[in-house]
Amino acid sequence: MAYREISVDELRFGMYVAKLDRPWTDTPFMFQGFVLQNEKQLETLKKFCKKVFVDPEKVDRKTEEEAVARAVAAVRGKTVYQEVASVEAELPRAERVYQRSTVVVAEIARTVPAKGTIDTERTQQASQQITESVVRNPDAMTLLSKMQEKGSDVLSRAVEVSVMMTVFGRFLQYSEEQLHTLSMLGLLQDVGKLRLPAPMLKKTSSWLAQEQELFKTHVNHSVEILSKTSGLPPDFPGLASLHHERYDGTGYPRGLRGNAINLLGAIAGLVDAYDMLVAPPPWGENMTPSTALGVLYRNRGEKFTPGLVEQFIQCMGAFPVGSVIEMQTGEIGVVISQ
Repeated sequence: MAYREISVDELRFGMYVAKLDRPWTDTPFMFQGFVLQNEKQLETLKKFCKKVFVDPEKVDRKTEEEAVARAVAAVRGKTVYQEVASVEAELPRAERVYQRSTVVVAEIARTVPAKGTIDTERTQQASQQITESVVRNPDAMTLLSKMQEKGSDVLSRAVEVSVMMTVFGRFLQYSEEQLHTLSMLGLLQDVGKLRLPAPMLKKTSSWLAQEQELFKTHVNHSVEILSKTSGLPPDFPGLASLHHERYDGTGYPRGLRGNAINLLGAIAGLVDAYDMLVAPPPWGENMTPSTALGVLYRNRGEKFTPGLVEQFIQCMGAFPVGSVIEMQTGEIGVVISQ
């Protein structure tokens, strides 16, 4: 079978590197052809090569599976949650929480441009209630977030992002305190967008280069607003600055890479990216969930932490809660639980 040419950024553990884009003698490798097994080999390849040729027939599945298992173990917590309420029982409570959270976000959008700070007490209360509902049953809040009509203001998707981040954190078995932080990040990490021109954010055509650069400034605006807001944890503004950083160092504002990105920030970035793929215009690209998950999967180990991507796909499932599906009988249904 013919070799497949790929970028070194596309390499995965378990692949058989059969040929380089330069003579083997120009590199430190002793053997001409090997199974990629560790970070040292990968870093050396990235140092000397831009492209390599892999043999698809010689993939070492055991090495590949072990690498995935290590990546998953590195991102999982240890808190075991039990569903203490059914979807049906939790829905009325979740609906009240969702509506209150929407009101809080609307107040933030209305008051921040004038005050420059946030009502921490009300925001933390909303976040805590989201967390408690998700802990009881993650599907109720997820279903509501998918079915509720979104507004047209800048932060209209903040509650849905907050719910997704909290649900994913629960799936990863993170502590309830960490879930609360994720919920808060979902609500507040994009607050800096309130300082950007609204017509630009609602623009349906492609942004000009200067508009793209202007958009990037929302992260620093968020950090400034959150730093001036009393009552938030000291590390919270820093965490809110991470949702556009990328695993390979191509993100912004600091170009952090790999483990330099706090895991909570990496989760925020992954969920935010997914939301931008599935959201309708002008906020996103209106992809189906399966298409969006495919985009994330192809970018695992490049833009996104590999273990997180695999776990996020498992968390969402083939048909995420809130998906509208046509059954074999021709009837239309909505997925209400995983």
